[in-house]
Amino acid sequence: MKPCLGITMGDPAGIGPEVIVKALARPGVRRLCRPLVIGSAEVLTETIRRLRAPIKLRRVQAADLPYSAGPIPVLDPLTHPLPDFVLGRISKETGEAQARYVKEAVLLAIDRLIAGMVTAPINKEAINLAGYPFPGHTEFLADLTGAKEAGMMIVGGRLRFMFTTTHVAMKDLASRLTIETVERAIRLCHQGLTQLFKIKRPQIAVAALNPHGGEGGLFGREEIEVIAPGIARAKELGYPAQGPFPADTLIGQAARGTYDAVVVMYHDQGLIPLKLAAFGKSVNITVGLPIIRTSVDHGTAYDIAGKGIADEGSLVEAVRLAAQFAVRRS
Repeated sequence: MKPCLGITMGDPAGIGPEVIVKALARPGVRRLCRPLVIGSAEVLTETIRRLRAPIKLRRVQAADLPYSAGPIPVLDPLTHPLPDFVLGRISKETGEAQARYVKEAVLLAIDRLIAGMVTAPINKEAINLAGYPFPGHTEFLADLTGAKEAGMMIVGGRLRFMFTTTHVAMKDLASRLTIETVERAIRLCHQGLTQLFKIKRPQIAVAALNPHGGEGGLFGREEIEVIAPGIARAKELGYPAQGPFPADTLIGQAARGTYDAVVVMYHDQGLIPLKLAAFGKSVNITVGLPIIRTSVDHGTAYDIAGKGIADEGSLVEAVRLAAQFAVRRS
């Protein structure tokens, strides 16, 4: 049977409901998997009406799973209807809802009632207002699943990036880079490539932090004191990687297929080239969890919420990849 995938709505005040409805209106998505939307049926119904989408919904409970073919099932874990909210505006109430959607999907995945989860974007400020002190999905999911470590890999086209740090202020970046964090990123990258993508002997390269790889310490010593020792430690543990290489030339080589993945040092070092090459087609993967999780490559896009112009391409790719991983795992 096609894998059952839980698709979390994300922030109801953002574009999550819209991209979900548009993706599920594509016949190809339901050929990939059996979707279960975890979110507000009322919000989805209104979104369907506004978009005039040719899909039908039905409310279900966890006890109804697994389900057969028919209208798309929607599971809402909230005990009370979602309060009124304004599209494009942060609120504690929508923060609580989007966190609850994620928590429900994790429980279903751990209980094997779904084969994996695909997440629409959350708003980090909103979930923090609701009392969930996490900088993003990755850290939240690691806490919910009890994973000892987890990392963010984003893929698009021929590019795959594993991040040593993610949501960190630039002024704090150097202090967050340690031999241990570099070694862990390489190890998680290897794990993602071998276990999810089934690449037996992955070629992994590691990007430098500073221009020209630091020029022997002239432009910074992180390559000498942190990154190279981190690579050496990963090799000792059986996770081979090459580098550190100057990022400006390395990423071009990766785009031409020289490497299976690149370990980058910080958020924009990987996401700028990835979104330039494959925006709307790239996918965020959480590596290190006991469950499958993929996500869109964009945020809540409050500025266009409710306007009917959001692009569902990234969510479609996230569903495709999660379904692929689930079939391989089964």
